[in-house]
Amino acid sequence: MRSNSGHTFSIIASDVEIVGNLSARVDLHIDGKVQGDVTCGNLVQGEGSFIAGKVTAESAKLSGHVEGLIEANDLVIESSARIKGDVVYSNLTIAPGGQIEGKFSHKSTAKPSISAASVHVGAGGDPFILTTDSKVA
Repeated sequence: MRSNSGHTFSIIASDVEIVGNLSARVDLHIDGKVQGDVTCGNLVQGEGSFIAGKVTAESAKLSGHVEGLIEANDLVIESSARIKGDVVYSNLTIAPGGQIEGKFSHKSTAKPSISAASVHVGAGGDPFILTTDSKVA
């Protein structure tokens, strides 16, 4: 299906049950049942839907039941959502009433970089002291 903006997406209707992993290069709207991992760009999950497996998406708006790990950069848990599994996210929104049983982990997009620094102590043998006002380049 193609939206008005020309963007392609697929719909898994409420009467459809998929057993197996689901991978899409397009955005997905799931109203049915998926027993397997779901990987896509953007995911919208309907209230009556059920996913049993890992969910991996750039963004996900979840309103149904999920049993499994969820990994998304932008994650929205709606009030009707019931999640059993760990959640890995960059940005997270949970509507009042949304339920999650699992651990939360923030995606670290920028890992701290600690590089070796050279310290040159003056020839006079003065001690090198860092204070809160000190600046290290």
